[in-house]
Amino acid sequence: MTRGLLRLCRREALKPKPGNGSGENLEILSRRPVMGVRGLQGFVGSTCPHICTVVNFKELAEHHRSKHPGCTPTIVVDAMCCLRYWYTPESWICGGQWREYFSALRDFVKSFTAVGIRLIFFFDGMVEQDKRDEWVKRRLKNNREISRIFHYIKSHKEQPGRNMFFIPSGLAIFTRFALKSLGQETLCSLQEADYEVASYGLQNNCLGILGEDTDYLIYDTCPYFSISELCLDSLDTVMLCREKLCESLDISLADLPLLACLLGNDIIPEGMFESFRYKCLSSYTSVKENFDKKGNIILAVADHISKVLRLHQGEKKLEEMLPLGPNKALFYKGVASYLLPGQKSPWFFQKPKGLITLDKEVGSMSSDPESKQEVPMCTDPESKQGVPMCTDPESKQGVPLCIDPDSKQGIPMCTDPESKQGVPMCTDPESKQGVPKWTNPESKQGVPVCTDPESKQGVPVSTDPDSKQAVPMCIDPGSKEGFLLCTHPESKQGVPVCTHPEFKQGDPVCTHPESMQGDPVCTHPESKQGVPMYAYSEYRQGVPMRTYSESKQGVPMCTHTEFKQKSPLRADSEFKLETPICTNPGIKQEDLVNMEPEIKQQVTMVSDPEILKIARAHHVQAESYLVYNIMSSGEIECSNTLEDALDQALPSQAFVYRPVRQRVYSLLLGGGEDGASTCPTVKEWFVYSGNPLRHPDLVRPLQMNIPGGTPNLKLLWLNQDAGIQARRLDALLGCFDLSSSREELQAVENPFKALCCLLTYLFVQVDTLCLEDLHAFIAQALCLQGKPTVQLVDLQLDYIDARAVQLGSLLVRGLTTLVLVNSACGFPWRMSDFMPWNVFDGKLFHQKYLQSEKGCTVEALVEQNRSRLTKFHALKSVVCKACVRENRRIVSRQHWHSPQPGNRQYEPDHWRRYSSSGRL
Repeated sequence: MTRGLLRLCRREALKPKPGNGSGENLEILSRRPVMGVRGLQGFVGSTCPHICTVVNFKELAEHHRSKHPGCTPTIVVDAMCCLRYWYTPESWICGGQWREYFSALRDFVKSFTAVGIRLIFFFDGMVEQDKRDEWVKRRLKNNREISRIFHYIKSHKEQPGRNMFFIPSGLAIFTRFALKSLGQETLCSLQEADYEVASYGLQNNCLGILGEDTDYLIYDTCPYFSISELCLDSLDTVMLCREKLCESLDISLADLPLLACLLGNDIIPEGMFESFRYKCLSSYTSVKENFDKKGNIILAVADHISKVLRLHQGEKKLEEMLPLGPNKALFYKGVASYLLPGQKSPWFFQKPKGLITLDKEVGSMSSDPESKQEVPMCTDPESKQGVPMCTDPESKQGVPLCIDPDSKQGIPMCTDPESKQGVPMCTDPESKQGVPKWTNPESKQGVPVCTDPESKQGVPVSTDPDSKQAVPMCIDPGSKEGFLLCTHPESKQGVPVCTHPEFKQGDPVCTHPESMQGDPVCTHPESKQGVPMYAYSEYRQGVPMRTYSESKQGVPMCTHTEFKQKSPLRADSEFKLETPICTNPGIKQEDLVNMEPEIKQQVTMVSDPEILKIARAHHVQAESYLVYNIMSSGEIECSNTLEDALDQALPSQAFVYRPVRQRVYSLLLGGGEDGASTCPTVKEWFVYSGNPLRHPDLVRPLQMNIPGGTPNLKLLWLNQDAGIQARRLDALLGCFDLSSSREELQAVENPFKALCCLLTYLFVQVDTLCLEDLHAFIAQALCLQGKPTVQLVDLQLDYIDARAVQLGSLLVRGLTTLVLVNSACGFPWRMSDFMPWNVFDGKLFHQKYLQSEKGCTVEALVEQNRSRLTKFHALKSVVCKACVRENRRIVSRQHWHSPQPGNRQYEPDHWRRYSSSGRL
């Protein structure tokens, strides 16, 4: 089977039907630019097609089971790469065909489970700062694409062809919950998802990775399979072999990260090394005339790596061989981003300093009296005497030896730069480099030493088990035991540290004047003085202490993030947990992701480790949305939405739902009563018309208006008492500022309760929504309940209306906001009640909108169904009464001055009913 046949499978699935958009410019989705290394996808397809092999997942799974008995074949799925390939419904413009999409996901899962393959789905959990510029670049490009889409709709009154396809809003968020409801293991990343995907695949001996990102050709991990070439019926796809790629380029697997960064990727801008690449091309002697320019550039850069850079590998630093300039740190970080846990790059290797380099020839051989073997000798340049030598297994260079008086064995030596004398060495187990050694007089064991930059004297060191770096030590004269040292930033003197039993990290210690025991200390950021620390027995974290002169007792303290002042901690009387008196301290929280190459310390927006642990768990398990991002980094983002930048009557969803988010910030960061006045701002990267995305919007929390006051998160998340669910619902309604409508909303049956809440908020917030819009929203939700998926597939629309397109996206973004609020409030409502496949269908809404525009009766909107008619009036009554309570009367379009649909005139920003509440 050829790649063309595999594409044919996709083409048949995506072929447009008559009367539903233009298919003239249909392009196969696999031709779209993919993420990862610039130009590599095209190079593989045109220059190196032999690295692509057609494989069958069923056969691969059988081979895997025979090779690994008892191990279930597992494929790691980069879900973000797969979204546009999973979304096979023909209609995408109206807000999403969610029932069809859910059915497509179910078929996808069944195809793999039927042959015994387990799927693990990974979703992006956040945007890393190093990739923010690339994220912004793509969002601005998407804005231009959306403008063209709306121009086409207004011109042709139909959906554009698949070549202009744009995934429906909220697709990634709701796909998580769809897969979980299908019983699939779904995870959300704590860093860039491709790193966690590659790490999981490597560490768990997975069958492979399914995605569409050329970064997976760079990672040294399990095999990489293309989602764009997958034929679901046969389970055939294309495997891209990184070993064959290296063979074609005459480089090694370890060179791929260097190649990726020189070509440009999501971290390294493509233009950073443009002149360098053309310089490589100009000196490349094997230019292929039949290859395109980008293909020859990749060949030229790879040739430079293999024939020029490799000559000096291990001897020169990369910045001495490449024009890194001010981008050195970013480049190194880019290369390191491809190194999975336990992997190292030979391009980071540096020649050991301080070793005797034997640039002279070996002068003679001597006989070892113990082993009776011949030992090479060299001449010491200072003493002019013969010194035994051995060969370093890593560098292959000769190293002098001295004879240990106890073991009678030869020990490698190096020359002390101050005394010019030979010093015994031992080998660092990580770097494999020689390190000077000091012998403990008690244990007779050798301990590595380093040179103090102040005293120029050797100081014993030990290796930190986590960072793998050497840490200075001092020897206790009484116990003869070694204690780690850290350097005081002011005095430049070594201060003993003790190792925390849980995190294995060293804390400075000082001697308590009463107990004469060592207490851990930390450095005050203002005074630069050591402050004793208190170790929580429950959370295993060190917290600064204040010692009172009267009692000589220490009281735990926390640092306020804004005022940088120390405040004592008090015990929460209800939960017996220490909580800070100050509102928003910043603490360091250990990152426990087992896929990260090292432990990271993160300053979070919330100090309570128990609450953070719960938020983190919900985030990783893909059970919440944005909550952990707000509480950990205080920074969130939202991608593009199908919004008409030229329609001044309808606001962007970023503004419509901002007051809700602001109240959520108050709930999550405020710590309870009056929290909004003290909690910090949140950085929002939300896409809307006119936003250049040069900087995030700094958004302040809004005070919540909840009967009985704003509950704290421990009450909402941890308390299981019978009455707490009511408090959770109060918090949710408080986020929408609809506490006064609690009784009416509670009386609504599921799944319409959440929909009525959302519609009430929308119509209160946006004045330009009319009664006909409300009729369309309610009618489509009611009619959706009784329609099979096949009937929704066959639904035909008379034409496409631009305003209805934006209204559909506005409602779906409201459903994602409900996910955020429900997560933050402790899940008072079932998530299934506002999943779009239960309450919204794009084409069905569009149909009801067009009918309502024409003036169709309510009976016609609910398709002459009496039961639906009764429910329609009940739901309409709840929304209208709630709006009247908020001084918002929903009127028919007939009362407006300009009744022409889609061409109304409004005052600028007339929709902003509560502009002060949405102010930055």
